[in-house]
Amino acid sequence: MKILVLGSGVIGVSSAYFLAKAGHDVTVIDRQPGPALETSFGNAGEISPGYSAPWAAPGLPLKALKWLMMARRPLVIWPKIDPAMWIWGLQVLANCTTARYELNKSRMLRLAEYSRDCLRELRAETGIAYDERSKGTLQLFRRQEQLDGAGADTRVLDRFGVAYDVLDRDGCIAAEPALGRVRDKFVGGLRLPGDETGDCFKYTNALADMAKALGVQFRFGVSIRAIQRGGTGVTGVVTDAGLLTADAYLLALGSYSPLLAQSAGLRLPVYPVKGYSITVPVADAAAAPESTVMDETYKVAVTRLGDRIRVGGTAELSGYDLTLRKWRKAPLDFVVSDLFPGGGDLGQATFWAGLRPMTPDGTPIIGRTRFDNLFLNTGHGTLGWTMSTGSGRLIADIISGRTPGVDTEGLSLDRYGN
Repeated sequence: MKILVLGSGVIGVSSAYFLAKAGHDVTVIDRQPGPALETSFGNAGEISPGYSAPWAAPGLPLKALKWLMMARRPLVIWPKIDPAMWIWGLQVLANCTTARYELNKSRMLRLAEYSRDCLRELRAETGIAYDERSKGTLQLFRRQEQLDGAGADTRVLDRFGVAYDVLDRDGCIAAEPALGRVRDKFVGGLRLPGDETGDCFKYTNALADMAKALGVQFRFGVSIRAIQRGGTGVTGVVTDAGLLTADAYLLALGSYSPLLAQSAGLRLPVYPVKGYSITVPVADAAAAPESTVMDETYKVAVTRLGDRIRVGGTAELSGYDLTLRKWRKAPLDFVVSDLFPGGGDLGQATFWAGLRPMTPDGTPIIGRTRFDNLFLNTGHGTLGWTMSTGSGRLIADIISGRTPGVDTEGLSLDRYGN
């Protein structure tokens, strides 16, 4: 079957690779000059199944108000006359119940754990390298109330058999020795030993090369204008290089997926949430993190990537605005220098921003649409890197008519009544 994959981020490339392995004739289209040059380029570097959780949680409205008032606030909202923003926001609020949170988290955990296992299989099979480490994630609590409140998450982790350790100060320092220099900054943490780290950009480019070896064609510098439909299916994709046709089409454009879907009369509940990151050269390995430390107070992750430190986080609701606001760098600078003083050379930091494609319930949208030959793999939010390998394998199974290796309940667009 001839398949067009729309998008060459980590989700699109992963999908193309597994579709090619299944024997399909695959072409990937993207406006960028190469793979992983948008949201996949500078993310936080975490592969964190255990940390997979929706934004929409009990108490979120009150927390959001507090975040907006913080000097180094993790959340910024730029109000816009944009119905999509307000509808999405109301849907987020509707998911802020205990029952919805546990259901949504369980769906996310199921896919994220499957994806981590798929990544390990792929690594063993191909030897793909991307500054990977398998040393877990440490969610660091600066306040006792945060540590006391970890029970809501551990109950879901228990249900799915996800390994974790609730740690005191000494336990955190044993996992991340550099934290011994700032032991007065935190009270404890939740460690997820099964989590991993790695450079998503390096991974996506290496996987694209392997996909090319399987026959996948990449057409870069091609802007996609609209989806052309006819009857019960899609008849082509309108681009600045003309009309491109195939037997099946996969929409994997991240935050831009709903804009293209509108041209086919399809509404996707995905909205862009801008995140920022800095990449810092390691100055002193002994003072740098071993893996990922997630600062629960500021919602900032500090991750070791080879001889670099990636610091990513914060959230900004500003539509499709990719402006690099220098003052948004301050929380990132503060967290890495506060927890790992001397670990990185902030004077050589590079600053970046990308758009995370967020659904109101946190779970991505993977599967069929009402059109016979149009499929979706989008809406992964902050967890595109975490869920990418499993999502690619899952959608390849669905398109190929094979039984997926993971339960697909609650992953398709159908959960929104479409």
